Amino acid sequence: MDNADYVAVALRIANADLSGLDAVRAAVHDEPWWADRLGEADLPVLRTVADGLRRALDAMVGGDGETVLAEINALLSAHPPRPRLSGHGGRNGNPNWHVHVAGPDAPAVDEVAAAAAWGLAQGVVHHGTDRWGRCQADGCDTYYLDTSTNQAKRFCSPRCANRMHVAAFRARRRE
Repeated sequence: MDNADYVAVALRIANADLSGLDAVRAAVHDEPWWADRLGEADLPVLRTVADGLRRALDAMVGGDGETVLAEINALLSAHPPRPRLSGHGGRNGNPNWHVHVAGPDAPAVDEVAAAAAWGLAQGVVHHGTDRWGRCQADGCDTYYLDTSTNQAKRFCSPRCANRMHVAAFRARRRE
């Protein structure tokens, strides 16, 4: 997993419905090694991590750098990454070199929490704090990272953008 993937983990956890195990597993479905090993007892930890991620993301959206720093450092302190090089999953005898943020025997929740904390920290290092946003579509509070050239993203997805544009078009037609 590379740093871009860890940013995605942070956003998936921040945006996830953490009300039950199935929803959490759906949020980390891209990593079946985590999803298959998470249990009900892990939910309180993941909810705490998600709350910290959301506070940091809200601070970025609001331009509060001090809170961004404090929240991300608190996450890193509570869930420190313990990087290790791995080469499993390769093909034809060639290792698939990558870094894990927890040891091989660590519980899945430890790795998910560390990956989310590390991902948000790396996202700030690589993109700063001005490229993070919260969807402006009615009824959607999804956080996103705007990697567009002009930094004009206002919606988390084309679906939300289309929904809002269609609603605006219909409102204009009614006038």
